[in-house]
Amino acid sequence: MISLVVAEDSLLVREGIVRLLSGYEDVEIVGIAVDLPQLLSAVDDSSPNVVLTDIRMPPTGTDEGIRAAAELRGRHPDVGVVVLSQYVEPAYALSLFDGGSQGRAYLLKERLSEGSQLIDAIRAVATGGSVVDPKVVETLVNARARTRSSPLEHLTPRELEVLSEIAQGKNNAAVAASLVLSERAVEKHINSLFSKLGLSEEQSVHRRVKAVLLYLADRDTV
Repeated sequence: MISLVVAEDSLLVREGIVRLLSGYEDVEIVGIAVDLPQLLSAVDDSSPNVVLTDIRMPPTGTDEGIRAAAELRGRHPDVGVVVLSQYVEPAYALSLFDGGSQGRAYLLKERLSEGSQLIDAIRAVATGGSVVDPKVVETLVNARARTRSSPLEHLTPRELEVLSEIAQGKNNAAVAASLVLSERAVEKHINSLFSKLGLSEEQSVHRRVKAVLLYLADRDTV
């Protein structure tokens, strides 16, 4: 069972999230918050496995979700955080992963209409995984690819496709199904792109997301 705190200041969106997640037997909502102080208090009180939070809430309506994720990394390091954003905002996504990719996900709010993607992200961060919304990945990849010093210039078109797929949290089997490849071919492409991006020595648990985020950390290119 995954215990969850939901932080969203819009009543309609909040009720929609609660109704959506109530259909999954492995999720239990243990707290509701409408602003940053309430969110942090709810986590202190209920010690959830995961926080699902809007990126913008009171008191400032700017980046409360990102700030909550950063603070929780110190106060409750085992709590996963899924941040929801209405717009593709690569700089915020990069800020979310500044302290590490483990147990963090960044999704667009449009995923609320696709219950499977939202619940997959919640389940992933509950076990220390990471998820980045495909549209955010696409924006980051395109921005970085336009720079002359980009390490992406060394990747083949197929490796770029595989990179985008793994950044979404997919395992090798899911990548293979999406790109109509064999799992052996996917493994070969992943090993090659890890090598080209200087991630060959990284621990396998983290390098799948680092393959996108580490070399996209230069915000000036976004």
